[in-house]
Amino acid sequence: MSAISKMRELSTRPVDIAWLAGLRIAFGLTMLVSALRFLAYGWIDDFWVKPDFHFKYWGFAWVEPLPASGMHALFVFLAVAAFTFTLGLFFRLSAIVLFLGLTYVQLLDVATYLNHYYLASLVLGLFALSPANRAFSLDAMLRGRHAREVPFAWLALFRSQVAIVYTFAGLAKANSDWLLHAQPIRIWIASKADMPILGALFSLPHAALAMSWAGFLFDTTIVWFLLHRRTRPFAYVAVVVFHVLTRILFPIGMFPIIMMVGALVFFPPETWRRALERAAALFPRRFFASSREAKLGAGSPWVSVAMALFILVQCVLPLRFLAYGGNVRWHEQGMRFSWRVMVREKNGSVTFVVRERDTGRTYHVAPRSYLTSIQEREMSSQPDLILQLAHHVASDVRNRSGHDVSVNAIAIASLNGRRVAPLVDPDVDLTRVDDGLAKALWILPEPAGDPPHLRSAPAHDARSAAL
Repeated sequence: MSAISKMRELSTRPVDIAWLAGLRIAFGLTMLVSALRFLAYGWIDDFWVKPDFHFKYWGFAWVEPLPASGMHALFVFLAVAAFTFTLGLFFRLSAIVLFLGLTYVQLLDVATYLNHYYLASLVLGLFALSPANRAFSLDAMLRGRHAREVPFAWLALFRSQVAIVYTFAGLAKANSDWLLHAQPIRIWIASKADMPILGALFSLPHAALAMSWAGFLFDTTIVWFLLHRRTRPFAYVAVVVFHVLTRILFPIGMFPIIMMVGALVFFPPETWRRALERAAALFPRRFFASSREAKLGAGSPWVSVAMALFILVQCVLPLRFLAYGGNVRWHEQGMRFSWRVMVREKNGSVTFVVRERDTGRTYHVAPRSYLTSIQEREMSSQPDLILQLAHHVASDVRNRSGHDVSVNAIAIASLNGRRVAPLVDPDVDLTRVDDGLAKALWILPEPAGDPPHLRSAPAHDARSAAL
């Protein structure tokens, strides 16, 4: 039997569908809580209504926010969709609404990018294509038919997505800042010295280094421990402890919860069925089973090919930084969509120098004239956002004054406690530079031989703390 035939046989092997239904319920509840938090805490206004300017992803400059009432209505709609998604009611429509809605929200402003909402969009896209409503759902109950099995390829696909996140998050920590200098952990825990119990531990000489290595080893090995039956229960306890502590110590929002839910996919399908059937007493019996069983086919071979291509893209995308050379945490090209979680503490300051080409008049423009404080913090250390704002400043000045202008940026940044250094070339007229995928030669290289230093811990990003 050829290798392709063996893979085909493995991918079509039937497994209990309970894992997919259980994951749908757990993930749907997570998305419901997330949507309600945006509504309750005023983040919709802070991120998409109050700003007059929004940073755009390359190729998606046409995506614009809805009016204030529309943005609020969208999140109400997403909350309803998450609720019906959880119940498995109108599942396909609910999953598509959640996937498109969350993806749209993320495309509105690069300054609001977070790894975990990118992950949520990917997972929702997979759910939208999956048969997750064929068991333990209102859709199945209304049809009077419940499926018992699903092709193994679906289980492999969801497990692969979670494994990719952990693996690349671990590989991103394989650098001297993290493993030798314990940065940026050393900076962050310096602000936690007054915490009860843990504060005393953080003041120990090697606490930061121990935490850095623990994070690196956890991310790079946890998937392998979750895959093995004997180590799986202990590994999941480690997942919970690790992410709970991370959530307590560092304000990174929903990411720990999403990963704790995602790691459940490594438990065998029969474990899911036992857990779900124990809940049968709370619901009508026909919500869980029926006299008629739906049969799910193995699917077209092209489905397996599409799944394999999806996994391949997810493995290649985080490696695109290699095409740019240098330190990706400094120049940021290849930083997003690559699961580089918590690997940098980067602060910067930007002033734009605007010069009227015909009169020679020169003046300085502060980013705060155009941005909210959240946007300004994100922009100040990310060169492509500096470039976008430079173009916006030029357009705004040109429209108001009638003068064509050049815009240069005096931008300095500090990475993981290093001394501040120029981030972009101040002699380059950024209005002459177009954003794109090519290597940005106008970004200055990171200063060589400058090791990270321990500095006082800066205030955490308000956006990260909130989300």
